[in-house]
Amino acid sequence: MHPVLRTILQRLGLGLLTLFFVSVIIFISIEFLPGDFTEAVLGQAATEETVAAFRKELGLDQPAILRYFDWIAAALQGDLGTSFSGRAASGVDRSREVVDLIGPRLMNTLFLAGMAALISVPLALFLGVTAALYRNSIYDRIVNASTLTTISFPEFFIAYILILCLGTLMPIFPSLANVGPETEFWDRVYKCALPALTLTLVIVAHMMRMTRAAIINLLASPYIEMAQLKGISRGKVIVKHALPNAWAPIATVIAFNLAYLVVGVVVVEVVFVYPGVGQLMVDAVTTRDIPVVQACALIFAATYILLNLIADIIGIVTNPRLLHPR
Repeated sequence: MHPVLRTILQRLGLGLLTLFFVSVIIFISIEFLPGDFTEAVLGQAATEETVAAFRKELGLDQPAILRYFDWIAAALQGDLGTSFSGRAASGVDRSREVVDLIGPRLMNTLFLAGMAALISVPLALFLGVTAALYRNSIYDRIVNASTLTTISFPEFFIAYILILCLGTLMPIFPSLANVGPETEFWDRVYKCALPALTLTLVIVAHMMRMTRAAIINLLASPYIEMAQLKGISRGKVIVKHALPNAWAPIATVIAFNLAYLVVGVVVVEVVFVYPGVGQLMVDAVTTRDIPVVQACALIFAATYILLNLIADIIGIVTNPRLLHPR
């Protein structure tokens, strides 16, 4: 078997094993959530018999280990369960499948993450290349100071600052990203501008600094010095010689940040009341809707592990020396 293929298969196996352990942690963590759905629905006046019957109807009377294996076996078949919301002790069942609840929300989250990625990746590459080109200049110092400032603040703080500046003092964009299935594309882009800008400011610093560091590190290489001695301009040396050889670390950090972009939208979605998976997960925790919380957490974990796995594979494929560690 080819070493690259063998390494990729090993990483895939490691990713699946990691996802298994993460699913166990998710299930155990949700078991420790305070409160009980049946008691929240039935109220304090409910008798113990009524509570027990309702728990049996929901399957919450079974041992935790049996519920875990039932959940993970169904998830492997694409069945994420049925939402507790809409259930009632009277026998009326208005609940929905978790897949039907998450589907539209997941598309909204991916749209927001994709919009932020389309802005942040080219911007980070441009800032990183130009900062390396004008190293130690005033421009380089301003870019570094600005990116370090944005990365030092939490997402919700940046979101509120943008709402204050661009949504209140200068009402350019709406402060609430209330989109729906009927929202047209450009209207959706307009309403998602502030959330996407928030995510961009958070992640662009990581990618910009890695791009700058990778290029500066390569500028000390002998072949770069030879190109400079031939009289090739500094900009052409960076774009045509340094940047292609710096793609491995840059692609890795981009993949890492895209993973954070998908998983880290929870806070941003809550601040802007954006109907994504993050907002759905927070609402489900509030109402103690266990199947929805488990499904959202599992989707976030699988996305993060997958994108980190892709970053790992890109780093190995673009740098064959990693196939033979010493």
